[in-house]
Amino acid sequence: MFDQKTVEMLIAGTWDTIYMTVVATFFSYVFGVVMGVILVITRKGGITPHKLIYSVLDIVVNLTRSFPFLILMIAVIPFTRFLVGTTIGNNATIVPLVLSAAPFVARLVESSLLEVDHGVIEAAQSMGATTWQIITRVMIPESMPSLINGSAVAAITILGYSAMAGAVGGGGLGKLAIMYGYNRYQTDIMIITVVLLIIIVQAFQSIGNWAARRSDKR
Repeated sequence: MFDQKTVEMLIAGTWDTIYMTVVATFFSYVFGVVMGVILVITRKGGITPHKLIYSVLDIVVNLTRSFPFLILMIAVIPFTRFLVGTTIGNNATIVPLVLSAAPFVARLVESSLLEVDHGVIEAAQSMGATTWQIITRVMIPESMPSLINGSAVAAITILGYSAMAGAVGGGGLGKLAIMYGYNRYQTDIMIITVVLLIIIVQAFQSIGNWAARRSDKR
């Protein structure tokens, strides 16, 4: 059905998509966990309530999440060029992916941490645990299954963003779908890229479900 060059191109596009998604998900979770924890501990009734910090971060997260990804990708072109030296390709795409997904991850993390039984947190406080100890030894371990499920959701969302990035210089399967499937009317390329994206989504979700079950000690 496809010649060797096309097959090699599809394989390269698949790996590029997986690379962008995995790296962007990792960094989104690094920043998202930090923001999510701060939102939880500084909110009213949190471990260390702080109205100003919570309000400012809450507004920043909401504003960033309101930007459509393609608009955000174009808006941060100068920042992307400053960080990676280019505005096209896989590494350049990771920058707006992280900026767009980190606030989304922060909300997922916030939701997961708020599910932790407050009685467990109060018990840790009564035993003299510090804020850091409560976060690292109580809140995060107790919410780990939910956090892992959230990471799968985030990865799938980022995968969708990476496909859209093909319209404005991003790499991966999105680029192939637009360059060949749309611009050159090669329907077979379009179909196979969609199938490959579906397979990657299923793989990410299956891995997330498996990891969440393994981490659930209840």
